[in-house]
Amino acid sequence: MAASVWSGYLTFGLISMPVRLFSGARSSGISFHMLHRDDLTRIKQQLYCPSDNRVVERSEIVKGYEYRKDEYVVIEPEEIKKIEPKTAKTMEILEFVKESDVDPVYFESSYYMMPEEAGRRPYALLTKALEESEYVAIAKLTMHNREYTVFLRPREGGLMLHTMYYEEEVRKVEG
Repeated sequence: MAASVWSGYLTFGLISMPVRLFSGARSSGISFHMLHRDDLTRIKQQLYCPSDNRVVERSEIVKGYEYRKDEYVVIEPEEIKKIEPKTAKTMEILEFVKESDVDPVYFESSYYMMPEEAGRRPYALLTKALEESEYVAIAKLTMHNREYTVFLRPREGGLMLHTMYYEEEVRKVEG
């Protein structure tokens, strides 16, 4: 299986189990590279500072938040880590609902969830309970610096996780 995209703990009530997420799908489209027509060498993208009129190294770059047009506050990596939500390493199940109560229009990306060795038994128990009850779990998770509401459902003897769009991200049909 591919490399995991997230690892942490799945919790509900007093139960906590170590799990990993793996990408559930990938695009199989054709991708192209940009080449210099004369010698077919791949083109490199450079980071350019228009104020200094020069190419800058990655080590010279910081992250900033634009609070007003062309005015920024610099955010250091240590500051980002300090405000990391608790869902960065712990996925907490918030509730269980009937699968038919969740509109698939909210599904964003799909991931396979696999237990670590220490989590195999509670994982199997949760999977079986969801299969037999026809319920799914709604949880919170932070991945790629974004907090998601996620949907956990049984699939082929294991669990599938779907990140979900927030209501304001789903377009409404007009007309």
